[in-house]
Amino acid sequence: MKRLEIYVPDMNDSFSRVLLDGTEYLLRFTWNDTKGRWYFGIYTVLREPIVQGLKLVPQFPINMQYIDKRLPSGIFGVYTNLEAVGRSDFANGKAVFAFVSSKEAK
Repeated sequence: MKRLEIYVPDMNDSFSRVLLDGTEYLLRFTWNDTKGRWYFGIYTVLREPIVQGLKLVPQFPINMQYIDKRLPSGIFGVYTNLEAVGRSDFANGKAVFAFVSSKEAK
């Protein structure tokens, strides 16, 4: 199964433009210092939210419970051996955020 690794900027709040299965999306990564965790959102290129406020949990399909025809066909996940993802874990390479297309999973 091939995964597309997606860069998470070393910022507390950011939008990244990505192309997934031929459609352009904005991905939002937000660090919540109070709770000590990362959150994730998927938006249209016009910054209209599709899904937002998803907690990034290691080794779990993040968007599995969400059904929306605007979502890319596949699963987002955090790949790491850590039990929780800290503020710097994407930047220092201890965690990787990735997308696995449904087309690749077959």
